Amino acid sequence: MKIQTRIAFLFAVALPVTALASSSTDGKIEDAARASYNFHTVLSGEVSVKSSDGVVTLSGTVQDKGQKAMAEDTVANLPGVLSVNNQIEVKPEYAENSDGWIALRVRSELFFKANVSMTATKVAVKDGVVTLSGTAETPAQKDLTETYVKDIPSVKSVVDNLVIVPPAAGSATVGEYIDDASITSEVKYALLSHSSTSALSTKVTTVGSVVSISGVAGSDAEKDLVTRLAQDARGVKSVVNDMTVKS
Repeated sequence: MKIQTRIAFLFAVALPVTALASSSTDGKIEDAARASYNFHTVLSGEVSVKSSDGVVTLSGTVQDKGQKAMAEDTVANLPGVLSVNNQIEVKPEYAENSDGWIALRVRSELFFKANVSMTATKVAVKDGVVTLSGTAETPAQKDLTETYVKDIPSVKSVVDNLVIVPPAAGSATVGEYIDDASITSEVKYALLSHSSTSALSTKVTTVGSVVSISGVAGSDAEKDLVTRLAQDARGVKSVVNDMTVKS
């Protein structure tokens, strides 16, 4: 009887500690999700995050299925997350391939791409023609911005009015830190969005900004394209592509 009483007492004492630990983990998951690059830039407060015992529920509205998947991928890669209940609703503000849709797509792409600046770039679209204005630090950055925009489906042409304004002498351009979970999601988004890689089955992981990719490619060209798309993602230091090529 004494042993049973002691066990019951120990269980009663341990239970609140376990509950507190779980609550602490859930709080860290929610904070990490909100602080991630994807959530505070691309999704910009449109998605709510609630974690309970490691099960994360996402709610809110986004513009397209790609953003919904990106939110889920970002959270799924956070430490402590057991599963994700994605209740996000897709409610497009603009019809697909319309000028408004193209403008949103351009802004999202520039948020994801390395070595360009979305904050310094203004985007206007008329009848599928994209006009870029604002500033670029170098001619290379100006050309790269235009190249990325031209690669977006439904863009007919690009008018590049970016003005080159070099950084002030002695100043250093400080890149924003991109977390590993956001990088993984960005790479997946890039692969799914590109017509030549959207059907490929790949596994993407990121540790210390180094992206590792595995899966099967139909050719060496497909494998090289996957590598290039991953390298173009913002925050990526290097890419290890272990995909096998079908013989």
